[in-house]
Amino acid sequence: MQKKTLEKLIQDLEQEMQRLCYSEGSMKFYRRRWQMLLQFAQDRGETYFSERLGIDFVENHFNIFEKDFTRTLSQSETQELRIIRMIGDFQLHQTVLRRYYKHKNILTDPYFIEISSRFKQYCVNKEYSKVTIDHYAKQSARFMDYLSSQKVIDCKEINLPIINNYIKTLAGYSYKTVEQNICSIRAFFRFLLETGEVQIDFASKTPMVQARKQTRIPSVWTVDELKKLIAAIDKGSPKGKRDYAIILLACCLGLRCTDIKNLKIENFHWEEKKLVFNQSKTKEALSLPLTSEVGWAVIDYLQYGRPKIDSPYIFIRHIAPFGPFSADDHLNQIIKRYMELAHLPTLKKRRGMHSLRHTMASMLLEKDTPLSTISDILGHVDADSTAVYLKVDINKLRECSLDFEEVTDHE
Repeated sequence: MQKKTLEKLIQDLEQEMQRLCYSEGSMKFYRRRWQMLLQFAQDRGETYFSERLGIDFVENHFNIFEKDFTRTLSQSETQELRIIRMIGDFQLHQTVLRRYYKHKNILTDPYFIEISSRFKQYCVNKEYSKVTIDHYAKQSARFMDYLSSQKVIDCKEINLPIINNYIKTLAGYSYKTVEQNICSIRAFFRFLLETGEVQIDFASKTPMVQARKQTRIPSVWTVDELKKLIAAIDKGSPKGKRDYAIILLACCLGLRCTDIKNLKIENFHWEEKKLVFNQSKTKEALSLPLTSEVGWAVIDYLQYGRPKIDSPYIFIRHIAPFGPFSADDHLNQIIKRYMELAHLPTLKKRRGMHSLRHTMASMLLEKDTPLSTISDILGHVDADSTAVYLKVDINKLRECSLDFEEVTDHE
């Protein structure tokens, strides 16, 4: 492909942004910056865009130096960097990356909107979980949006080079994000094949990321950190009572965030002191012993903290409109709030709700609980999934190490 001049690159980028329905106010801002960049390039005698040109441009005009890129930038500084990054991305991939999707419909082409609707129903018929369906729908929509940016108007035009180029746009994202995206488009390709939209099995030709969950060491809390986190909760306020019960369910019983949000009163078998529910991820039934501390925390919230609204779910939002937590809400804001109140570093590791589940598993391991028992408590269908927690206990790993002389004696 012939390399485009900076001027041509900007013209094509503007056309793509208009297709994506950027507001006129945003377009005016970008056009002003593009004119400044074109003038800067002309003064330097440069015709083509390069990363060096972009960096020198923001350093010269906005005093944002390359050494500052790793610090937390202000919103205006981030926007100035966004200008050159957008041009660089468009030069590499002929599409606009890292867009803000929360309050916008990703797809605008009626053909792809209809395909997306059918794919979502396909996922519902497959009885995937709501979270999985949402992931597949959003990430397949992004793939279809990429197709539109590449002037592809029909799924029959999809080919392996296009798929490969789309996967290249994921460079720089975390392993988990890349894994989720590829998993989603593979499911989408299976749907296209089964419904006759394509004749080639692209799913089998799109390999998953060659990495295992066991390569990731989960974030865990120390006992001291957990005590500080819980001590920061105002258990006298309605919201504090809710958050206290939620955090105990995660760190004492190891419940997943979605399962906590889905809990109803019938899941609590008070006389038997058990918590019984169907897991959202595996669809398998799970029965856990209900400890006194967790049970009383839930009762305290129900009696003295929960707003009086008609909802089958125990835990609800405490801001209007009152109601259940959304499917996309991972409750991480709860953890972050109390970390800040407890003066715990928020940048040290990922510290979301799932980290409390990791912590419970690692503490059980430290108490010599068999891995199979931990697997049952966590509700893992495959015990291999539980093996990841071995990585957080260095002492246990040392016990598993082989004696070098013993090995050499058997050679």
